[in-house]
Amino acid sequence: MVILFVFQQNMKTKAEVKEEAFVYRLVTEKAEYSENEAIKIYAELEYIGDKEEIEISHRNSPFYFPIVETTRNYEIDYFMTLPLKITKLIKGKPLREEYLGSGGYGSQDEKEYIEFMKRIMNNEFPKGYYVVNGLADFNVIDNGDTKEKKNYEINAQIEFRVNNN
Repeated sequence: MVILFVFQQNMKTKAEVKEEAFVYRLVTEKAEYSENEAIKIYAELEYIGDKEEIEISHRNSPFYFPIVETTRNYEIDYFMTLPLKITKLIKGKPLREEYLGSGGYGSQDEKEYIEFMKRIMNNEFPKGYYVVNGLADFNVIDNGDTKEKKNYEINAQIEFRVNNN
């Protein structure tokens, strides 16, 4: 197995994607963290359309934070509970949510992978290079004059590195 590590001088720590009447932002506060430092990642969804407010439906949250650690090629899944929620977005006022940890493992996984995931699940990121493949996934039920449902899946990507102390 060959592991290719690319040293990236200017890492992308902020991403902003506009789709129709919505702006999705994905941000990590720093490009580099130390191993014992809390990782600060958040997502925002802002409505910029013609109405003063709009309602969206989504799972427990409209935001997903799946991550890949590229030096080990580990995927850190982001699980979401299923209850349907309705959130009111007010024009110009972003809905914001912070990343609070994720991941999981099975009894058949390798010991190194399990130890890595246990640390990630406690929001303690080991040394490595991380890519966050963020997603805002939601529906707008009232789409103008019709009661038509429209699904949005807005993707963005950011990256950061964790170094030794």
